[in-house]
Amino acid sequence: MSPPPPPLGRGRKRAAQAFDEALDDAELVAARSALAQGRWQNARSLLVQTGDDWDRRGHRITVLARESYCAAWAREWLLAEPDSSDASVLLALAQVRRALRGKEKTARAREACHTAAERVPTDPTPWLGLLLLECAQGTDGDVVRLFEQVRSRYADHHHAHHLVVAWLAERRVEAGPDPLHEVYDFANWAAEQAPADSPLAVLPVIAHAERFRTLAAAGHEPADPVASGHWVGRRARQVMKAAFDWWLEWEHEGHPRRLVDLNFLAHAKVCEGRGAEAAALFHRIGEHATAAPWSYPDRDARTAFRTARAAALGTA
Repeated sequence: MSPPPPPLGRGRKRAAQAFDEALDDAELVAARSALAQGRWQNARSLLVQTGDDWDRRGHRITVLARESYCAAWAREWLLAEPDSSDASVLLALAQVRRALRGKEKTARAREACHTAAERVPTDPTPWLGLLLLECAQGTDGDVVRLFEQVRSRYADHHHAHHLVVAWLAERRVEAGPDPLHEVYDFANWAAEQAPADSPLAVLPVIAHAERFRTLAAAGHEPADPVASGHWVGRRARQVMKAAFDWWLEWEHEGHPRRLVDLNFLAHAKVCEGRGAEAAALFHRIGEHATAAPWSYPDRDARTAFRTARAAALGTA
């Protein structure tokens, strides 16, 4: 088995620098800017306001934690408010990000996550931090165990499901394309388990894209996804149609990571040659592109996104 992928996937690191993970969350952008200036009170207010909206909380904390200054200011916050569970969780995720960059010992990041988890037992976010670490450098058993820890607190956790799909897609790459690969089983199972209005309905599309990434990186698919037969088989067409039909009826436009799904779905429609459907998605995405999956397998994501959008909108 090849090693698990980093949380952003191989071939995505450079491209990711040109994209804003905050997406369209203006309050998060403001709090992040204030945190950069040492004003952690804005982040405090943001997380209090977020409450137990676990997908939004996970999204906001992981985006704040990505900044290089976050750990220092989270420690300042903890000094001022030693009992703050929000400060403890933010510090834990900041240490996870530092560990993934080689700036912090993994053991210390794990310890910080366990400390945060003890402070707020119902919060899946510290376990998300541990899952981020294990998907990058852990063992099979640890990934499964930590994913279950997240699910036991919030069964439909969006980010956690995406992490596991990316990790599973790495397995048995040497065997080449396999329509029965376990990543598809997992994605279908998760989509079936989720409520009817859950964005996890799009997870089979995510699985298909992540599998393309790993197969292309191993030389089993062409580097140009549009030229690949990966997106035009019968199974692929069924998955794409079901996901697009679901999106047309989806009424929950406030999900914090919905633009991640829309980028994956637009990418799939471009690769499938469905320009009009892709155009509808590009209109909804606007300027909020994500590095994944436009960078797959090792492409300039910004160029790939703009080229695909211009072609779709032009033909539509």
